[in-house]
Amino acid sequence: MPTTRLSLAHLTVMPCGPLELLDAAAAGGFDAVGLRIVPPMPTDVILPVTGDEAMIRAILERLDATGLRVHDVEAVWLTPRTNIAALAPALETGARLGAGHLLVVGNDPDVSRCHDNFFRLCELARTHGLSIALEPMSYVALNTVGAALAMLREVAQPNARLLVDALHLWRSGGSPADLRDIAADLLPYMHLCDATLASPPPEGLRPEGRGGRFYPGEGNLPLRDFLAAFPPETPIAIEAPCARDIGLLATEKGRLCGEATRAFLELNA
Repeated sequence: MPTTRLSLAHLTVMPCGPLELLDAAAAGGFDAVGLRIVPPMPTDVILPVTGDEAMIRAILERLDATGLRVHDVEAVWLTPRTNIAALAPALETGARLGAGHLLVVGNDPDVSRCHDNFFRLCELARTHGLSIALEPMSYVALNTVGAALAMLREVAQPNARLLVDALHLWRSGGSPADLRDIAADLLPYMHLCDATLASPPPEGLRPEGRGGRFYPGEGNLPLRDFLAAFPPETPIAIEAPCARDIGLLATEKGRLCGEATRAFLELNA
């Protein structure tokens, strides 16, 4: 499979649909996309993909026309009400679209139940050839790299990996130093964005994460140190929903994001 260097995460250009996401990624010069096919929470609204054969065919045609790939599909949030078996059609769809990873978030205060559901989700994903990318997020129950590593050790599933987001790492009190002793094969890709160095109050973490980030190089997070903590050539997924660009077309957001990202990476090569 061709190497993915830069992927455009769906959240960067939300609320656009899958085809608009692909057009935005093409406009920004990305290699791939992170496609949202599972609503993170019941209140989240996405354009359905699973079960919509016409949409699946259209996505496959657009992938072929643009040369893009689906790097990962998202986002399964493990909550007290998660039904693992019910996720099978979405995982099958992700595999059909060529995704390599399924993004997973732990948001269940019952650690034992969360670990059990994660174990069963890893097993289900493995039947579809998917790796699990477990992402600690600053405003959910599983909010630190340490907690995520503990769950990975506990479930000991061969397809379970760690996804670290630059914003959530700092907002959870972590730093790039927390990543330097992690085995390279546990870090399949990263989420890159920028933000202000000063953290908002706890109630502001979710709004910031969903719409108050900056493109790489446009804030003052120490991203050079963040990049240096990963193995060379680690794929980079840009998840940077920017409040400044609300109202712009998805293709324009994609173009601006791609230009800013490449300029930042060239400056920090």
